Amino acid sequence: MKLSITEQLPDVDAAAVICFEPEAGGVPEDIPMAGQNGWLADLRSSGEFTGKLYESVTLYRPEGIPAKRLVVTGGGKSINFTPTEARRVAGVLVRSLKPKGVKTVALWLESTHATPANISAIAEGAVTGAWDPDKYKTDPKKNEKLIESFSVVVPNGKADSEALQRGRIIGEAQNFARTIINEPGNKLTPSVLAEKAKTIAETNRLECEVLDRAAMEELGMGALLGVAQGSTNAPFLIVLKYKPEQAKSADHLALVGKGVTFDTGGISIKPADGMEKMKYDMAGAAAVIGAMQAIAQLKPPIAVTAYVPTVENAIGGNAQRPGDIVTTLSGKTVEVLNTDAEGRLILADAITYANRNGATHMVDAATLTGAIAVALGHYNVGAFTNNQPLLERLFSAARKAGERMWQLPLEEEYKDYLKSAFADLPNIGGRYGGAITAAWFLKEFADPTPWVHLDIASTAWLDDAKPWIAKGPSGVAVRSFVQLATEWAS
Repeated sequence: MKLSITEQLPDVDAAAVICFEPEAGGVPEDIPMAGQNGWLADLRSSGEFTGKLYESVTLYRPEGIPAKRLVVTGGGKSINFTPTEARRVAGVLVRSLKPKGVKTVALWLESTHATPANISAIAEGAVTGAWDPDKYKTDPKKNEKLIESFSVVVPNGKADSEALQRGRIIGEAQNFARTIINEPGNKLTPSVLAEKAKTIAETNRLECEVLDRAAMEELGMGALLGVAQGSTNAPFLIVLKYKPEQAKSADHLALVGKGVTFDTGGISIKPADGMEKMKYDMAGAAAVIGAMQAIAQLKPPIAVTAYVPTVENAIGGNAQRPGDIVTTLSGKTVEVLNTDAEGRLILADAITYANRNGATHMVDAATLTGAIAVALGHYNVGAFTNNQPLLERLFSAARKAGERMWQLPLEEEYKDYLKSAFADLPNIGGRYGGAITAAWFLKEFADPTPWVHLDIASTAWLDDAKPWIAKGPSGVAVRSFVQLATEWAS
């Protein structure tokens, strides 16, 4: 889909305008489109349109407007209109018009709300709204209903093409993450993920290193290799490096993403119901790789390195057993009480490797625990940290990126749940605080580097479509990672 920004409404299949709820005792918005005083007043008086968020009415063959239809979209209260609403309005618009065969769309944005942040968000929403998880459907007509162009129309010299391009870059990075998350386990193995990372690196001039089994054995990554030993698909540790031309900070940000391309649970096998979704157990890896694609294009003045441990957690004659003890890259030993708690094992070695390679700050993203859904539902990412200033920095970035996160505790007492008589650590705690004990396990390997852990297990996959985004992978954390890196030096 081609994106553009202009001050004049082009000739399109559908023009759209955001109308807000009228203030008490006030008058309708002054929308500079022919005939607006009549149709908007009529819509309001009829009760057919009130301006509530995402409300929509379509007028056909509007007089004086170079469009076949005019879509009137609710923006809610004008004072509450933020980039989050802008992003979603654009997504709703694209997703509602796409099935109708509309090819060209223009969204008029009034001057008050034509900020760079809103323009970027609209571009993101349009790009992510256009994505669908139907790659493997063979319907020959599915590509006939694709929107070809989306224009943002802003008045008074506020056509910020740089903001539009930033939104396009971030939206495309999020869609890249969603695309690879959506790949089934027979199509996306660890080696295929490594090849995709190499392609991203080559296209965007990133440095790329891929450690294979022999290299990891030599280093002593016993935790990562233990998870992989039941699969015929080889494991890898993918490293992507972005180096700015002129760094404004000596800091080195590491992004670590869990990359389990399919998770059976191993010998501690998962229930059959819902196991098909375990292709999304590499959503953290996808978020990290997608973020690196955008970071390479936006060029922040800080070094960023991504670490992606990728394995398949399978069942086989050589699979890891409950009760096995593995030695991590750090030298600490772990008793494997549950082979379905594999993500923390591969992350432990990746986090240690990031520490050894100069990370000054670290954020990991992982579909780590079902317990996070019990704690927070499906609307907030669970966040844990050993460094409050870094977490506040990430939270600030997440708010600007429109991604919701909530801090959970990591007090010292929770470590009491992680005790083993036979090794330094067990890989699971008891019945209580499962998301917290998983984070505590990772903290053992992150300390003393400032670190944040994001448990995205309940937010990385949408079981139902939203009006602004398709069912399936959400691409959560991509936008927050990009925002964190691009505003780091400031």
